[in-house]
Amino acid sequence: MRILILGGTVFLSAEIARQAVAAGHQVSCLARGSAAEPPAGVTWVKTDRSRGADSYAGVARDWDAVIDVARDPAPAADALEALTDRTGHWTFVSSCSVYADHSTPDAREEAEILPPLPRGTESTPETYGESKAAIEQETLRLAAGKVHICRPGLIGGPGDGTDRYGYWPARFARDNRPAVVPDIAGHATQVIDVRDLAGWILTAAERGVTGALNAVGDRVPFGTYIEESRTVAAFGGEVLTASEGWLVEHGVDYWSGPDSLPLWLPPGHDGFCTRSNQAARAAGLQTRPWQETLADTLAYERGQGLERHRKAGLTPATEARLAGELLGR
Repeated sequence: MRILILGGTVFLSAEIARQAVAAGHQVSCLARGSAAEPPAGVTWVKTDRSRGADSYAGVARDWDAVIDVARDPAPAADALEALTDRTGHWTFVSSCSVYADHSTPDAREEAEILPPLPRGTESTPETYGESKAAIEQETLRLAAGKVHICRPGLIGGPGDGTDRYGYWPARFARDNRPAVVPDIAGHATQVIDVRDLAGWILTAAERGVTGALNAVGDRVPFGTYIEESRTVAAFGGEVLTASEGWLVEHGVDYWSGPDSLPLWLPPGHDGFCTRSNQAARAAGLQTRPWQETLADTLAYERGQGLERHRKAGLTPATEARLAGELLGR
């Protein structure tokens, strides 16, 4: 297949490019390359998509498949206008963040989505879900009948730059000082390995799969995930569980960001990590055992450095302070 990836330099889009080349496809990537270059074997069309419709002059040809991972509706719309008429299959990598309700477990693709970001409104991290919803709407309008709307949840595995899924195995591997863990053992986690997601996106393009499909992994209880993280990291220290209320009172944030506890969600998010993946599985989605993803993520974390500054998780100093208070109460 002749495949154009709008992106192709970091994490998911780079993994798609690697797998597509390995499968024997003719792969081109349209990207600035400001963070990294595309993988070997890819034809790199170097351009900045903020230039508008002119950005796509170098790829104005026939494509069997186009894959877009855009977050900003403006360049996504420009790409659709420029390329859909000459493309056999279009994939837009959206997100489960487009859903309006995260409180209901087992929600399927028919669930209500957020209002699209109004045209001309600046896309920001705070409007991520609305931005993706706007791109979905435009993609369905201009690529009707040949579009796969792929809705991933949390993406993990080697190369993850968010520092979320890898925080816990990396924390347990870092040292044997007391580790602070939220008391949410029965809560669900749900991650899809980036390698499985990339493979699914390519499979769907090869088979001409269309429609909106949740690309999420199977559910794993947080407590089970923590135990496996301790085991794979050979952690020999003490685990201190803290109630959610206590953590909030002591300034610990949910999910991501500085001094947070990744995979701990705020109230009202019972459905966030329990979305149905049945439709995607029926169409061909396959995932590896989550324990493999965890082990490979730890190997990646070791390579990055266990003492490095992280985008998500507690700093050693914050954790030591919290542990001291928990042990002294």
